[in-house]
Amino acid sequence: MTLAFDSATQLARGIRDKAISSRELTDYFIARIEKFDADLNAVVVRDFDTARAAADAADAALANGESLGPLHGLPMTIKESYNIAGLPTTWGIPEFKDNIATEDSDTVARYKAAGAHFLGKTNVPLKLADFQSYNEIYGTTNNPWDLERIPGGSSGGSAAALAAGMTGLESGSDIGGSIRNPAHFCGVYGHKPTWGVVPPQGHALPGALAPSDIAVVGPLARSASDLALCMDLVAGADHLNTAGWQLNLPRPTKQSLADYRIAIWADDERAPVSQEIADRVQTVGDRLAALGATVSDTARPAFDIDKGFTNYIFMLNAVMAAGLPDEAFEATQQEVAALDPHDESDEAQMARAAVQHHRTWLRGNHFREHLRMAWRAFFDDWDILICPQTATTAFAHDHSPFETRTLTVNNEAQDYFKQIFWAGIITIGYLPSTVFPTGPSRDGLPIGLQAVGAEFNDYQCIDFARLMADEFGGFQPPPGYED
Repeated sequence: MTLAFDSATQLARGIRDKAISSRELTDYFIARIEKFDADLNAVVVRDFDTARAAADAADAALANGESLGPLHGLPMTIKESYNIAGLPTTWGIPEFKDNIATEDSDTVARYKAAGAHFLGKTNVPLKLADFQSYNEIYGTTNNPWDLERIPGGSSGGSAAALAAGMTGLESGSDIGGSIRNPAHFCGVYGHKPTWGVVPPQGHALPGALAPSDIAVVGPLARSASDLALCMDLVAGADHLNTAGWQLNLPRPTKQSLADYRIAIWADDERAPVSQEIADRVQTVGDRLAALGATVSDTARPAFDIDKGFTNYIFMLNAVMAAGLPDEAFEATQQEVAALDPHDESDEAQMARAAVQHHRTWLRGNHFREHLRMAWRAFFDDWDILICPQTATTAFAHDHSPFETRTLTVNNEAQDYFKQIFWAGIITIGYLPSTVFPTGPSRDGLPIGLQAVGAEFNDYQCIDFARLMADEFGGFQPPPGYED
């Protein structure tokens, strides 16, 4: 592969060994953005002058024998929804087109502390709430494997920029597959961390401070090793908690694929996937068994899958509802106690509804804890669960109203949002999941699968993906993006 498709680890090593300067590499990626991004529309916020100045500073530091960190001099991009001081953060919402961040997000600050600098920011869907990536501010992002198809969402610009070799590294966010879908559709690696281990501060619109339930931020890359390095850099306590706790994620201990106990979940009637994707899951399982791994295609966690998915949808909707106008949530339980039970005013009814919603959420959260316990018991017996990420390979752009959209799966129309099942059943358990490429489909589009592990076994998921690349092949660049 060419320089454009090297891993971040390789690129940083090249700078450290003085095989290439940070300024040369930065100019190289800028040239590729200027060459290819007119068709892709992935890097929608550009900050090239700042990047060049940071690259020059990195080269000067290296000349003086100074190291800025493991990513010394690496140029990268990041999802538009992260704050970078001086750049817009809009989440694709027209009302926020003039919102300029005043400070860096925690993740951005940690990448900078490791020596990286930013070329710009990559495109997202409106409110980060779609499997596609388009909005009125920045337009539509296309998939480098086929410009008529989606790159995924909501970290679609992230995955497209990586796959096309326009950046050294990326970072996205995920509540319903928003890291994992784009990784699958574009043929790159993406890791959804265990909930809470990577601080989300600064991945927010103005006024939002508290981390969202079930939502995470995490890396995308062209190699599994890069994902592990990123987790080393960005995981840990946020700035409010550093005085009180430290993170100590377990490290992988297995030496080969034969050492793993692997459960295979190839398809499900609740959210059928294309026959080719189901076959790919099964083929991977069969090959792992042939290598000596312990493999089961019947092992499942001991909870009602329908109820588990319903719980995910409920908790997801609760997070999404937090974006409704403030006046819808101003009533408190104390206000209810002071109200005449016969009072039918709007304020009284709103107050009663607020208490009922809170009670319902607490019950949902209680059930979610049962799911977490069931997943923990499951992963006492199994190291990795391999399953689809979504129902099909990258599909054609569809900007029709949400309620009218469908997806064709095995020649049958499927509800557009049914595909969130495969992301959601993992998300609700706070589980880590690494999407890894498995090679192209019959029509030449990437197929990525999830490698899911127990809570906090992030590094095991990532290392499993690394071993899979050694055995089955890893990232492959899309045709037409050579230098």
